[in-house]
Amino acid sequence: MNRLLPVLTLFFALFISCAAQESALESETETAEKDLTELERPIPYDLEIPDAYQSAIENGTRTVTGEPGPNYWQNESSYILDAELIPEEHKVNGSAAITYFNNSPDDLETIVIELAQNLHKAGTPKKETTEITGGITLHSVGVNGRELEEINLFQRFAQNRSGYIVEGTQLYLYPDLPVGSESTADLSIEWSFEVPEDGASGRMGRNRGNLYFLAYWYPKLAVYDDVYGWLDDDFLGNAEFYHEFASYELTVTAPADWVVMGTGEFLNPEETLSDQMLERYDSAGLSDEPVTIIGQDEFENATQQGNDGKLTWRFSSEKVRDVAFSATRESVWESARTAAGDVDDDGIMDYTRIHSFYRKFAPLWRDQVSYAQHSITFFSEYTSLPYPWPHMTSVEGAGIIGGGMEFPMMTIIGSYNGRGAADLYGVTAHELAHMWFPMILSSNERRYTWIDEGYTTFHTHQAEMDFYPGRYDNMNMFGDYLQIAGSDLEGPIMRWSDYHYPGPAYGVASYPKPASVLTALKNILGDDLFMQAHLELIERWKYKHPYPWDIISTFEDVSGRDLSWFWRSWLYETWTLDHAIADVVQEANVVTITVEDHGRVIMPVQIEITLEDGVVIYETLNTDDWLQGNRTAELEIEVNSPVQSVTLNPGMAYPETNFNNNRWSVPEAE
Repeated sequence: MNRLLPVLTLFFALFISCAAQESALESETETAEKDLTELERPIPYDLEIPDAYQSAIENGTRTVTGEPGPNYWQNESSYILDAELIPEEHKVNGSAAITYFNNSPDDLETIVIELAQNLHKAGTPKKETTEITGGITLHSVGVNGRELEEINLFQRFAQNRSGYIVEGTQLYLYPDLPVGSESTADLSIEWSFEVPEDGASGRMGRNRGNLYFLAYWYPKLAVYDDVYGWLDDDFLGNAEFYHEFASYELTVTAPADWVVMGTGEFLNPEETLSDQMLERYDSAGLSDEPVTIIGQDEFENATQQGNDGKLTWRFSSEKVRDVAFSATRESVWESARTAAGDVDDDGIMDYTRIHSFYRKFAPLWRDQVSYAQHSITFFSEYTSLPYPWPHMTSVEGAGIIGGGMEFPMMTIIGSYNGRGAADLYGVTAHELAHMWFPMILSSNERRYTWIDEGYTTFHTHQAEMDFYPGRYDNMNMFGDYLQIAGSDLEGPIMRWSDYHYPGPAYGVASYPKPASVLTALKNILGDDLFMQAHLELIERWKYKHPYPWDIISTFEDVSGRDLSWFWRSWLYETWTLDHAIADVVQEANVVTITVEDHGRVIMPVQIEITLEDGVVIYETLNTDDWLQGNRTAELEIEVNSPVQSVTLNPGMAYPETNFNNNRWSVPEAE
């Protein structure tokens, strides 16, 4: 999800209100930095690895090298979901038949299911003001053919009764018998809920009577994994989700004048689309240029008549974390194909469909298909992991969301009116980059949002530089982090996502800072070695559940380097980086460059030396001096010409808090 804009808006508002204190704060910061150079340099200490993760290594499900262990397992499920959308009541009726595969070594006495819509129920925990619509109403809950009754904690734990308990956004099932290791359970649930306008903190909802985007809409099995067991952290409206991979058969019934698109292969276009629109739909699947399937004034003839004024739309998907769907009766539908993989042995390119739904008041969306085409093709190539699904659909959802939110094969994005084409490209690339992190590398977003959002922000930056050559540099990414770097407004990246203090801490620790850290790591290791480790991480953990320490260990395993000083400085602390040129002295052909470390982050110093004869020399001071607690380090080299200038961190490859002290040049003659 792209939530950085609201976060930074809040941040700027805070700074405006504190403008009177600005000069005093700057003075205090300068004094602190001056004093810091006189103190012994702090040395990064050992990383904190949770006992639960250490136990996973001992159990053989994880490894010290970052690979899944020989005993790695994860649970799975298959869903048959039926939804009926009743627009006149803003209501969804749903039923689910779920088969749960317990691949773990444990017998499960409890099954945990998330009811995310209960965020909109009065009395449930929340991190922000939320529309109250009543949450999910459960009509029936069954396990293995037996319907369960709602019980209370006393009945469960004092009387050992089977049944179910709803607590916040969690549904706890207590079947008659445990779900044994390597066995299955068949679950059945019927429910309904009122669709909020701005649902799940802008991740789903309805707008203007002509658009629904349904996500966080059905009872979803929680993750039971090899590290923590059941992950039943409440959905508070902030940090997102952690889901198992599953297969889905989804049917959506809606009035016949609504057009539906959802996660999965669209199975029955011939039963739902009118003959004219079906012909265009088929044509778009073979076209590299956008095809208008439904124009602005064509909804009266867009669909079949249906039965009793209703149509049922069918979708099928495998190995996805979630399903979402949209329903619209006024959106333009444009579509094309894009390359999403390699050419096969017969010379046939692998393509996926790109769909774009937008209303007439969102003119920037006329180019959104091309933005999505570039994004999917770029990320397929950049990650060496081709986009695996039959379509990628973007839905303009102004009034529901301002930025964007991702689900497998589906994303909802604001109109971006007044923001500009580049911003719409950026949010499109961001949401589509999420198809890899976390939709394929399925991390725990509820606790470690920085994995999916940080990697996605990093990937988005690569795509933007490719789409707009020369327009973007690292400061486009560093800037949002550097505005609060080292201040009381910042929180460490590794703090659990919902535990950040109010303000910009969560957003910065989740989006620009981890992306900046990856950029710094890329510069330390070099492009080739970084990409080797990056692609190995993707290969090892695709369709699995990586934790932060799997990422750390993979990079160290592939690079052959102990990078604990790097991870401690950047992930666990709010330390900052500030290298400064203290002196440059040339005696004959020997130049001595003295560098001071004004910050706390351990990093090598990359130095660009320009000589009078035009020769440019690149040198690096490694981390040894800093790791010994020194505040200064010297580089001594021989040159054949007078030094004209010295620059630290050339190209701004590292996110420093002060770039003004990074350059020295020969004083101009008076």
